[in-house]
Amino acid sequence: MIYLDNAATSWPKPPEVLKAMSDLLERAGGNPGRSGHRMSIAAARVVYDAREEVAGLFNCHDPLRVVFTSNATYALNQALYGLLKPGDRVVTSSMEHNAVMRPLRDLERKGVKLTVVPCNADGTLNLPAFSKAVTPGTRLVALIHASNVVGTVMPVAEVAQIAHKAGALLLVDAAQSAAVLPIDITAAGIDLLAFTGHKGPLGPTGIGALVIGEKVDTAQMAPLARGGTGSQSDREEQPEFLPDKYESGTPNAVGIAGLEAGLKFVRKTGLTAILEHEKQLTETLIAGLMSIPGVTVYGCRECQKSVAIVSFTVRGKTVSEIGQRLDDEYGILVRVGLHCAPAAHRTIGTFPEGTVRLAPGFFTTMAEIRTTLRAIERLARS
Repeated sequence: MIYLDNAATSWPKPPEVLKAMSDLLERAGGNPGRSGHRMSIAAARVVYDAREEVAGLFNCHDPLRVVFTSNATYALNQALYGLLKPGDRVVTSSMEHNAVMRPLRDLERKGVKLTVVPCNADGTLNLPAFSKAVTPGTRLVALIHASNVVGTVMPVAEVAQIAHKAGALLLVDAAQSAAVLPIDITAAGIDLLAFTGHKGPLGPTGIGALVIGEKVDTAQMAPLARGGTGSQSDREEQPEFLPDKYESGTPNAVGIAGLEAGLKFVRKTGLTAILEHEKQLTETLIAGLMSIPGVTVYGCRECQKSVAIVSFTVRGKTVSEIGQRLDDEYGILVRVGLHCAPAAHRTIGTFPEGTVRLAPGFFTTMAEIRTTLRAIERLARS
């Protein structure tokens, strides 16, 4: 089997991730922060250590501003629904995932003023048009860091300058870039960063986080959920301090332990080494696909300007047929369709059918990439 669906969920996981999750259940299975006994304290220590690991990865100076969530979608919803009110103005791009677009469309119906800036046909950001759209008084700019459809990396630091000049905050969807690209929220000027643990961080599903920059006034961001936090239990009102304000209910300590282990694996292996390996795979994929008659590759087609995501179609064949035959005949697992990003497919011209998406990962080998290219060539000819 050749697994090329890492943009959906990375696989396999490092052995350290599986061990960390098992160890927590066996040795520290108490409820973190809810009791004073040794197992509860041990679980709470795991959660805090993971908070520090996340903070270190993104150069967040205060680990308490790392808020654990169930995934990137919940983190994005926390930022969007927590900050935006009727009359507020938000600017985003046409390459966004539905984790951003669906909340924004709902908020638009409730009175938020939404501007979606069209991107170029290769998925790159039209920076002059974006700058023009972010006018003074804009409350928030929401931008995907790396496209989940074509892998294109957006100029986050430049957008941060544009947003801040207009008095807006910048929310970055880092679902495809966290633990893949170097991200320094302080240097880049990112105010809110949402990511998930089951992709680049090599952790399990069901865990993510919202990293809140120092410029964000959390008094102005309401929590999505309210309930037990293990703190201020004498009060019936939600705590206002971080991270408790946004972390109601028992946390996913097992997932947090797996996330921490995944991030430690990334740190030990080296982000540069991982990125270089994935760039080599992506470069080979793009060049190989473009040499096959009838195949169209979408995006900027430059591995230096994208993450390890390649989308293509084959003339005369549906994407579902290609995906099914790759699985059935060659044991190659890919994703087909719209990838939860219809706006992005409208931008690159592949709506409504979508594309075949290849997403290699750190554990993908060059031999597997070459096998995949030979399989696609055969399918294109048949």
